[in-house]
Amino acid sequence: MARAAGRPGTGFAVGVMVAIGVAIGVGAAGPARAGDRDWPDTAQSRLALQALVEGLDARLLSHPSATLTLEGWCREHGLAAVPRVVARRVPGVFRSASAAQRQELAVGPDEPVAYRRVELACGSRVLSVADNWYVPARLTPAMNALLERTDTAFGHAVADLHFTRRTLDSTRLFAPLPDGWEMHRLPPAEQGRIVIPATILRHRALLYRQDGMPFSQVVETYTAAMLDFPPPR
Repeated sequence: MARAAGRPGTGFAVGVMVAIGVAIGVGAAGPARAGDRDWPDTAQSRLALQALVEGLDARLLSHPSATLTLEGWCREHGLAAVPRVVARRVPGVFRSASAAQRQELAVGPDEPVAYRRVELACGSRVLSVADNWYVPARLTPAMNALLERTDTAFGHAVADLHFTRRTLDSTRLFAPLPDGWEMHRLPPAEQGRIVIPATILRHRALLYRQDGMPFSQVVETYTAAMLDFPPPR
């Protein structure tokens, strides 16, 4: 892709739109193989990755269930033959709710707050790690049993609450392009591959029942496996 000097012009904008369109369609042909995130260090690849990360971030922020969003992403980008996200509980980890978290959950210092860490996987790929603090008294007995005794993803376990989600903060941990890239020259092509870090996004959010009562705080860290498919050709 040609690099534009100074303020991007029409040709630059068209190039960005093409890269974004290609990025959104990547992976639709079939299941990706492990280790497919081998992106050459070119302007086109960086634009495509920028579009992918921004698009993923926007989808996660606009949907109350990260689990269902991940399933859609897994299906669209061919990350597994069966695009079903499953939770794998991580044993031996416990984190007490902090005073700030209790305040955000509107619970007193003595009210039980449960903790659960899971890996959300689609096929063989771990797409995210979720740390979840929740108030058992605000869930049904059946929901609590699922969360305590099974690997059911949190979003699936509490789906009958028809919950809403409020994002407390969102952090992009991977920036394929520098800040202000759209106003300047794109980075020149390099020999080699783009190094994608192990984690690319982190979200912290509160989940609310229909009556407006918060019942869970979740911290979700999304991994490089979200981008584990071939770059556009």
